[in-house]
Amino acid sequence: MGLHKKNRTRSSSSSSAPNEDTPLLSGGHYQPLSSKTKTFANIFITIVGTGVLGLPYCFKKTGWILGRIMLFAVGFFTHYCMILLVQTQRKLESLSSFSIFKGSSRINSFGDLGYAIWGPFGKSFVNFMIVLSQLSFCVGYLIFVSTTLAYLSKSDSILGLAPKVLFHWACFPFQLALNAIPTLTHLAPLSIFADIVDFAAKSIVMVEDVFICLENRPNLKAFGGFPMFFYGIGVAVHAFEGIGMVLPLESEAKDKEKFGDVLGLAMMLISILYGAFGALGYFAFGEDTQEIITTNLGQGLISDLVQFCLCINLFFTFPLMMNPVYEVIEDFVSFVGSSVCVILSFVMPALFHLVVFKEELGFKCVVRDGAIMFFGFVIAFSGTWSSLLEIFGNYERGLI
Repeated sequence: MGLHKKNRTRSSSSSSAPNEDTPLLSGGHYQPLSSKTKTFANIFITIVGTGVLGLPYCFKKTGWILGRIMLFAVGFFTHYCMILLVQTQRKLESLSSFSIFKGSSRINSFGDLGYAIWGPFGKSFVNFMIVLSQLSFCVGYLIFVSTTLAYLSKSDSILGLAPKVLFHWACFPFQLALNAIPTLTHLAPLSIFADIVDFAAKSIVMVEDVFICLENRPNLKAFGGFPMFFYGIGVAVHAFEGIGMVLPLESEAKDKEKFGDVLGLAMMLISILYGAFGALGYFAFGEDTQEIITTNLGQGLISDLVQFCLCINLFFTFPLMMNPVYEVIEDFVSFVGSSVCVILSFVMPALFHLVVFKEELGFKCVVRDGAIMFFGFVIAFSGTWSSLLEIFGNYERGLI
């Protein structure tokens, strides 16, 4: 499904906008636009987060073959639904009678799309779901950064404060400054830097995994039990979550004709990275694989370097995620992915596409959108139930 047939009116208006070198405080009407490289960097950093650290453990639960199949399937359908959102956005903007928010004819976010289709209720519902989904991401980032820096400091107290508390609040003024940057385009250089650091950290882990695998050669399973399928789906959806940023990124892309290609390339590379990272981590440690793979690396220079690099990546991810919060429990990763993220990633894009294109879609397209919504509801219900059982089981065993 491509995006090359787009709104010509919108294209011509965009072409007259200032380029990406426009000063930050230009005072002009148009926002600066992102090149394909900057768009790719922002897509990459938006999607790749702490969820990847749990993929080896997920492969341990699901089996490495089923885990890879499930991961690539979730990546494919997530990309497909992202394209549905952009197609629906462009269809609405091409209508001469279309306007939102006091005559504006632009849809710049998932919430705007909800407003355009269902009014204030649609916008409120979508925004509420997005805020819920971000709870498990951004709070996890903040906790990971502050906890990791406190661990690396090797100190019990700094300036009379616990290191974790100190690093937690030390991030605050810098995040205020970064979040004051008004466009994703100007954040892109930071995204590129963070992507490089993140890729380096994951490469170090995967290389270390290869050497450990050759030494240990643990017993591996290809397929886990059926109940683990839904758990794995939830973790995979959580790892790929970033659909709430697709429309803002598209609206700031300079070459909108190529946005679909850039998005597809990013999703393909992320899927390959996820598959390799998850498989190699499980191949290295087998049944001893921990919930967070860096735990298996133990203490030492490599582990410290990897965790520090991940801190840098997550620190610069905050401004793009836009909704930092302050508390998370790892057991809720699958729960959030199985419920909120599934609805955002599959049900809502297919439903919006069906509503807007209902007069043009043939029977096959209606069935396809309906099948995606049905799949989303089934996974949301089954995965949420499975995750709740695991959470309550851990609670009874005193693990949380």
